[in-house]
Amino acid sequence: MADETHNGQHTPADGTGTAVNGVGTSHDQRTADGENAQTLTTRQGHPLTNNQNLRTVGNRGPATLENYQFIEKISHFDRERVPERVVHARGAGAHGVFEAYGKVGDEPIEKYTRAKLFNTKGKETPVFVRFSTVGHGGHSPETLRDPRGFAVKFYTEDGNWDLVGNNLKVFFIRDAMKFPDLIHSQKPDPVHNRQTGERIFDFICNTPEAMHMVSFLFSPWGIPANYRQMQGSGVNTYKWVNKDGDAVLVKYHWEPLEGVKNLTAGEAEKIQAKNFNHATQDLYENIKKGNFPKWELRVQIMSDDEHLELDFDPLDDTKIWPEDQFPHLPVGMMTLNKNPENYFAEVEQAAFGTGVLVDGLDFSDDKMLQGRTFSYSDTQRYRVGANYLQLPINAPKKHVATNQRDGQMTYHVDSAPGQNNHVNYEPSSLNGLKEAPRSAPDHMPQYTGRLVRQTIDRENNFKQAGERYRLHEDWERDDLISNMSGALADAAEVIQNKMIELCTNCDPDWGQRLREGIAEKKSMMKKEEEAVQQAEELAHDAKPY
Repeated sequence: MADETHNGQHTPADGTGTAVNGVGTSHDQRTADGENAQTLTTRQGHPLTNNQNLRTVGNRGPATLENYQFIEKISHFDRERVPERVVHARGAGAHGVFEAYGKVGDEPIEKYTRAKLFNTKGKETPVFVRFSTVGHGGHSPETLRDPRGFAVKFYTEDGNWDLVGNNLKVFFIRDAMKFPDLIHSQKPDPVHNRQTGERIFDFICNTPEAMHMVSFLFSPWGIPANYRQMQGSGVNTYKWVNKDGDAVLVKYHWEPLEGVKNLTAGEAEKIQAKNFNHATQDLYENIKKGNFPKWELRVQIMSDDEHLELDFDPLDDTKIWPEDQFPHLPVGMMTLNKNPENYFAEVEQAAFGTGVLVDGLDFSDDKMLQGRTFSYSDTQRYRVGANYLQLPINAPKKHVATNQRDGQMTYHVDSAPGQNNHVNYEPSSLNGLKEAPRSAPDHMPQYTGRLVRQTIDRENNFKQAGERYRLHEDWERDDLISNMSGALADAAEVIQNKMIELCTNCDPDWGQRLREGIAEKKSMMKKEEEAVQQAEELAHDAKPY
């Protein structure tokens, strides 16, 4: 029986899913009413009618805990690699300090948040920062096109706060349901183990919300020159809560004092030919020499409501809040001043999570943030172990007392001095641990809405992407077109056409230039293929010796 072939991948013509050479599926292939062999299901066999959205209260969120479909999907995704991180595997890190300004812009910061690390001018909080690439492996070149992770662990007096973000201020998707699919498209093909532009753009061309990210990632902004001269962003929307329990929406931004530098693809290739660890080396050697990199932490603040006057949803992480409407307000300065003493113990075992917040900081209803909050810490328990928070790099620099016991690699017991060690539960009348007194009211948002699986109302997928395209300098636009054309040149025509259409929706010039660029790259590829054949045809016979 002949196989149908597409790009070297073979699919049995009978549609059974039974692979050649005995590798592949061999389980029961019966389908329920309305299904066929291509119907997406959970591992319980439940047909999936909506693989795009979490179940949320109204289409803005928040998400609810009974999202079984999402939890099955994301918890399996978190366990796909042992022990290397599934994402952010290649990293470098350093210790430092965050110094608070005591204000947000010109206003008292207590107006917006009761978080103690911000409230006093000159207050210093120790930090550890891990920079990383996202989609590539632990020993991959640091010149590859990729978002860069920018994760900061604050060891505050109230416990740890992890601000986990990227160098770019937007993301590909706005709903956590799609995160495993996004990363799978950027990882190597499960058959031939190669990353391809076709896989990446097959996902993107069916995900219009990704176009804003594409406008950055495939331009020079997709290859920062180093970690010191790189912006950082919390990406997602969070909340600040004051002493009265009132909240505002907030976005975090790190601005490097040494400026921002990016590389074109050609420049990055020249560097990679000489040194594929250049960013790690740059960070380490500058700190060693005493050239301590600094970033100012700035925030944008918005009232906690839907803001229907905007043409986008403020919880949408594929969007940027306009700086002219929501100015960047400085709150403090971070300085990195100490290199790790052991890479594995500190950088590799450092574990971050978006759910790690201190009093005065809170979650927004951002659906990506809520999905990340489960996924990140779940990944660390799997990757490093159930007791990963007992490792020195992850442990808070303060009192810890819990009723959590045992588990793999228990380093010590989190008991308090004088505690009855027979009691590992709460409440108890036998000298066990007690709840802390509450010093300020909880933030208590009110929700009214149906529990749904829906996309947000104000998608507006193309406006900010088009604006970014027009804001690029000429050399940045040239690099963007060249990089996209090269990645799309050998993709299926349907993917090429969809990407041209999406780019045209962002800006007609972008679409036209991409069409021309793909045609030019395909012509070059044809000549390369001809050269392969000519090598044999033009070669001279030689006698063996």
